Amino acid sequence: MYTHGHHESVLRSHRWRTVENSAAYLRPHLRPGMSILDVGCGPGTITAGLAAVVAPGAVTALEVSDEVLELARSTVDAPNVRFVVGDVHALDFPDGTFDVVHAHQVLQHLPDPVRALREMRRVCRPGGIVAARDGDYAAFTWYPRSAALDEWLDLYEMIARHNGGEPDAGRHLLAWAHAAGFSDVTASSSTWCHANPEDRLEWGGMWADRIRQSAIAERALELGAAKQEDLERIAQGWLDWVAHPDGWFSVLHGEILARRTGGPQGLG
Repeated sequence: MYTHGHHESVLRSHRWRTVENSAAYLRPHLRPGMSILDVGCGPGTITAGLAAVVAPGAVTALEVSDEVLELARSTVDAPNVRFVVGDVHALDFPDGTFDVVHAHQVLQHLPDPVRALREMRRVCRPGGIVAARDGDYAAFTWYPRSAALDEWLDLYEMIARHNGGEPDAGRHLLAWAHAAGFSDVTASSSTWCHANPEDRLEWGGMWADRIRQSAIAERALELGAAKQEDLERIAQGWLDWVAHPDGWFSVLHGEILARRTGGPQGLG
């Protein structure tokens, strides 16, 4: 179950993501002519950037349903991108198909991220790279202190885990890669920082809308984890943070570059 859903507030955030702000750790390893599988491509803004970097190489954009994939089709206008419906736990591609297999903010939502990484490894050619980046919600930090934002974090983490995910995935990526059979893994971290008035309005306003209207709100009410007045209080906390002239929010991400070694059945 995708915890965030596809409400406009979620898509607004996803469309902000680019290769530059969300895949900088991978960018130095890309070159023209490469083939890439972009797992969980969402609205496709990162996909489009990857396609521009590796052209004339091909990018395959993967999503779980045709309805979700239509978001990318409506955004991406690149002749070297194709769109495929599939499940990362059981990819319908031969062994060693791609030079790079990329997933941004995907593994945190999966019931079996290690199995997904094994599949991503299988379809990556020997010598190729599996790249993943995921947030680590418990490591997010902000100023000024806010009881409402503390409540938001506790509520989100509870819902995400109830949905079968791991919201603190960033810190687990290295361990998951080792469990999936990789022996050559480079781990790193990076942040998004929202501190100027425009960034605060975009980030905080987006979360105020999500906590009121997105699948997160629906799930919180369904589970009895919050009442509507609780969601309104949290949303107002976000808006209060937006309005604070000293408001600052740092979003930590874990990252891995896992090199595929060995033959089709070999590990590493």
